[in-house]
Order: sequence, then structure tokens, then C-alpha cells
Amino acid sequence: MTTDPLTPEALRTRAAAALLAARDRTRLLTTCVEEPDLVAQHSPLMSPLVWDLAHIGNQEEQWLLRTVGGRDALRPDIDSVYDAFEHPRAERPSLPLLAPAEAHGYVAEVRGRVLEVLESTPLRGGPLLDAGFAFGMIAQHEQQHDETMLITHQLRRGPAVLSAPPPPATFDGILTDEVLVPAGPFTMGTSTEPWALDNERPAHRRIVPAFLIDTTPVSNGAFECFIDDGGYDEPRWWSKEGWAQVREHGLRAPLFWKREGRQWLRRRFGVTEPVPPDEPVLHVSWYEADAYARWAGRRLPTEAEWEKAARHDPATGRALRYPWGDEDPTPDRANLGQRHLRPAPVGSYPEGQSPLGVRQLIGDVWEWTASDFLPYPGFAAFPYREYSEVFFGDRYKVLRGGSFAVDPVACRGTFRNWDLPLRRQIFSGFRTARDAEPTAAA
Repeated sequence: MTTDPLTPEALRTRAAAALLAARDRTRLLTTCVEEPDLVAQHSPLMSPLVWDLAHIGNQEEQWLLRTVGGRDALRPDIDSVYDAFEHPRAERPSLPLLAPAEAHGYVAEVRGRVLEVLESTPLRGGPLLDAGFAFGMIAQHEQQHDETMLITHQLRRGPAVLSAPPPPATFDGILTDEVLVPAGPFTMGTSTEPWALDNERPAHRRIVPAFLIDTTPVSNGAFECFIDDGGYDEPRWWSKEGWAQVREHGLRAPLFWKREGRQWLRRRFGVTEPVPPDEPVLHVSWYEADAYARWAGRRLPTEAEWEKAARHDPATGRALRYPWGDEDPTPDRANLGQRHLRPAPVGSYPEGQSPLGVRQLIGDVWEWTASDFLPYPGFAAFPYREYSEVFFGDRYKVLRGGSFAVDPVACRGTFRNWDLPLRRQIFSGFRTARDAEPTAAA
């Protein structure tokens, strides 16, 4: 674990800011609805919002108060209730959950004590403390649950309770359909990013053959062409497992879409609206992304291809932190942090493109890749096996890049997400790739 070069005072400021920003978002997501919506399970795929709320506080208590701060446990009696591995989401409504007011009080008390611990803890002396890693880990954990709660808000039925302005119009002209990524080595993963999680580590050399990748994510309009061409009726485009999902669940379009006459509509956070053709397609499973790619005569990029397109600078040979460079995300570079509650039109954010000219690799939509979720060479579980190691294997597919619902603290060029290939409620889209012709690769 590499120590961040910032001073201890600057590290404390950074950690406190990350924790406070996460809590502001948590508060918004859990105070914009009445108590019945907090305690209800809006889908068996998701927890009640009040479970996520108290789970956030419980993880913070266990790691920052007890482990880092050495403080006595506040609520050891609820550790089991909020253990995500002990209780599947479908079972959580039946647990003895804290009531909303009690949960809000609990997380506030934990946070007050955690800020005291942060002020008195030397941010050095081992991998959990170096560069404030434990505080960064908990800030990321809370933001990840905020994204989960935003998914629950999308699944919730009823009038809109969240609002945000549309993304700014930043498209700057005609783009090529695809970009050539030349063959050769690049550095994948990281050994230096101070708050990177275990599955992003260590940095290692990968050699990737030349390939071409879409300049932007696949749009709603392009996906409609797949639908109109009978994509959901033709088994040859689908994997065996994907076709079984189509037949079993009667899939005809992305989740939350419905056709009225000749027009497709979608439901977005309580608002029904026409599907915007120029936005990246959203709420598609890996199976749907894979089928579209086959229909288009292409394929999904591997995880290594995606990361090389996002981070490799051919002029210097360096692996960048983000497509645009090493600077932290800014609103003119990526659609992150729940600022807009929707993806930006394809081709947006020219200031955020990679050195090769690939756009929207960070933010907007999580992008499915062809790869299973596997450890990197030299992987070591830290600080606990259940964060990554127990998920490794061929059951889960990797998603990269983050979505509009991801906070910058939990999104970077090396960040890895994973989910079951049938999942559609997540903020997932994709882009496609193809092998380069020998002449193009030369």
C-alpha cells in the first residue's frame, strides 16, 4: 500500500470531505421519501432503504470506531442484522431493523465519533492507516450504497421525489464511430493509488493485440435498431443462457421501457418520458449487451481492452489515472455524482476523452465487458476477503467506468465493478469492439 504524499493535515481534510459528501447524499436519499417508502422493499433485488442507511453506520462503526479508533462498540447487538453476507436482500425486510428515526440517530452518533477519531489518528503505521485508507474505504462504501439506494429509488413506484438539471450540452462536432487502439503493452491496475481497493491491485504489465473500440457508448437509438430488427426474437444473437432469460422473462426491450404506439417510453425516477435516442442505452443486462454486439458484427471489449483504451497514453507509454490525465474528475470532464440523474448524450465531455479520442469512459453508464471477475496476478485480499475474493470466478462479469450515479471518490480508471450477467436494474450500458485488421494494426 503506497502512502499518499499529502501532509497529514491535508489527508485529514480530504478524508473528512469525502465522508461528509457521502453523508450529504445519504441524507438526501433517505429524507426525500416518507417512512413507508423507507421501510418497504421496492424489489426483492434490493434492500429497504432503511437497511442500507443503518448498514452504512454499522460498517463505519466496525471499521473506524472499533478497528481504527479502538473505541468500545456502540451497537454490537445489530452487527448480525446488518451483515450483508449473512442475510440476502430478499430476507432483510423480516429482520429486526432499526426504525428510520433510530437509524438516522445511530448513523449521526457514529459519524460524530468518527470525526473525533480522524482528528486524533496518525495516518501512517500500516496499510489500514497509511494515507487514511480506512477512511477512504468507508467513504467509498457509503457512496456505493448511495448508488444502490438510487437504484432502489428508480425501482420505487410513485411520484418523482428526486430532481436534477439535465447534463450540459458539450458535444463539439462529428466523431468517428470507432477508435484504433494499437497493439502493445500497457500497465493495468495500480500499486500507487492510495484509496484503490484490493481488486484493483497490483499494477501489472498486459500485452493487448490491436483492436477498435466504439468512440462512445451504444445509444438508445442504436439499440432501438436492434429491437426493430427482431433482436429479441432471434436466438442466433444470444448466448444459451441469455436466450433462456429472454424466453423465461419475456424480454422485449431494456428495463423500464414500454412501447406506446410507435414510440418507446421509459420510466426514470418516477417520470415517464420518451426514450431519448442520443443518450447511452441504460438498464441492459450483459446478455443484452452481448446479443447486440453479435447482431452488430462486433463483440464486447475485454476488461484489459477497456482499461487500455481508458488509461494508456501512447505518446508517453504511461498509464493515466483517468482518460484525461491524472487530475481528479471535474464537471466538465465526466457525468458523476448524481448531478444529473441521467446519462449525457453520446459524444459529450470532449474535455474528458482519452489520449486516443475515446469518450465517456468515466461516468454516464457502467459498461459491461466480456471478462469474468478474476484476481490480478499477485492479488492479496485486503482488508477482508468478502470485499472481492469471494466473488472471483465465472459467475460475475466485470463492468467498468462508473455511471452518473457514482461519486468520484468511488470511480477511477482502475476501478472494477462486477455483477451477475442477468442484472438490469443497475445503471449499466456498454460499448462494442472488434479485432483490428492486420493492415490497421501495423
